[in-house]
Amino acid sequence: MNFELTDEQRSVRDMVREFVRRDVAPHIQEWDAKGEFHPEVLRKMGELGLLGLPIPEEYGGSGLDYVSLALACDELEYGDTFLRVVMSVHVGLNSLALLQWGTEAQKQRWLTPQATGEKIATFGLTEPNAGSDAGSIETTATRDGDDYVINGAKMWISLADVADHFLIFASLDRSQKHKALTAFVVERGTPGLTTASIKGKLGVRAGNTGELAFDRMRVPAENRIGEEGEGFKVAMSCIDQGRFTVAAGAIGLTRACLDASVKYANQRETFGVPIGKHQLVQQMIAKMVAGGEAARLLTMQAAELKNRGIRNTRETSLAKWYACDVALRSADDAIQVHGSYGFSNEYPVERFWRNSRGAVIYEGTREVHTLLQADYALGYREDKPLRCPQPPAVGFEVREKELVGV
Repeated sequence: MNFELTDEQRSVRDMVREFVRRDVAPHIQEWDAKGEFHPEVLRKMGELGLLGLPIPEEYGGSGLDYVSLALACDELEYGDTFLRVVMSVHVGLNSLALLQWGTEAQKQRWLTPQATGEKIATFGLTEPNAGSDAGSIETTATRDGDDYVINGAKMWISLADVADHFLIFASLDRSQKHKALTAFVVERGTPGLTTASIKGKLGVRAGNTGELAFDRMRVPAENRIGEEGEGFKVAMSCIDQGRFTVAAGAIGLTRACLDASVKYANQRETFGVPIGKHQLVQQMIAKMVAGGEAARLLTMQAAELKNRGIRNTRETSLAKWYACDVALRSADDAIQVHGSYGFSNEYPVERFWRNSRGAVIYEGTREVHTLLQADYALGYREDKPLRCPQPPAVGFEVREKELVGV
């Protein structure tokens, strides 16, 4: 692996860093404290080309590689997790799925305006009673002529109240579990679709999170992504991309914890010296450094495999699991370094901790990733070739998974 960034990759990193410094950093503590979501940030991200960063230019994107995507997510989450969440759901979980699974007409209709930022997209798999076990989804879809009638609900959906396009999953026959899942694009304004915000979240308070409800919602058959029964395969390919962006973002959050802790440790004095001189504080700082560097290497390994079109489910899972655990530990240590001040929102580290806690749950819980890695090591899990509805996009090689769940 070549660890030297190209001029193009450095430009992406620097551009995103400046955007965060100028447009987000001065306001994020207030937005988070008030639980305010500012949709104008999405418009600015679109103008910068971030919302189509890895999408080919022919569909309105920037056509950049996965290292660039990782660098962007790193810098965005350094500012706040809600920024990286936008990249995860809009780009990783939705747009890249359309690029891989959509027909040409579907790409022109939905992917192009998403890549330019004209339309905002999200992803709906999780339900009130179904999370890691995707085969237990209760939302149903029934074919009725040229339409599907969909009933059910989705929970913990990022950008629920602002998204224009929703990639959702429903079962054609619940007795068939994951084998009957089918994917659909639903547009805002479709009769029978309602959305609502979720309040009282522990973290990512500056982001919009909500729920979706489908009441006899009619969706044209032309909105189906892939074939009937291919929804699980579509969802798992989406999750692979989403996990990658979460891992990359966790690197930025760890870096934010480190920078805040170093700054405070050099300013705060006890027993006549800066607390950075105390070995136990140094130990916490050192763990952030080591963990962050290891997380970066794992994530860039996954990025390199994606750039080469090589299967990377195991590597991406490991990067996501490890990077998110490192970010959570780093945030916890950052609060400890700050002492009592770390327990208040006078300093950003308590926000870092609240934001880091969610990532060990979504995009596959810590426990799911533990089982996945063990199954690979023990030989209980293998990736089998799978026919795709069309040739995969760069960075994709879809294969059937034996382990049900995300």
